[in-house]
Amino acid sequence: MVKTVAVIGAGISGLAALKCCLEVGLDAICYEGSDDIGGLWNFKEEVTEGRASIYQSVFTNACREMMCYPDLPIPEDYPNYLHNAVFLKYLRLYSEHFDLQRHIKLKTMVLSVRKCPDFS
Repeated sequence: MVKTVAVIGAGISGLAALKCCLEVGLDAICYEGSDDIGGLWNFKEEVTEGRASIYQSVFTNACREMMCYPDLPIPEDYPNYLHNAVFLKYLRLYSEHFDLQRHIKLKTMVLSVRKCPDFS
């Protein structure tokens, strides 16, 4: 029997967790409260209560070789230190490359979580 897994948030960690779950054959669904992937790296002009944010001018503080996922290097034509919009573009590339988007439910807030009775 295939186990069902919920991944909460489609930011940098949520995308990696979703991909890993799918790789090992789990039935994984990622719930993202906003209207797009990217988490903190998806800059929004408007402030939303309960949502952490970055400011519009933020760049990564680590080089692209340190910021990338090990299974998908950041393209060579990207700058060494990425503006948040460029890093978001990379996260979208990752999502598309591993076909993650179809496993992500956008605009879906997780209000509570509880362990299933048959959890093992």
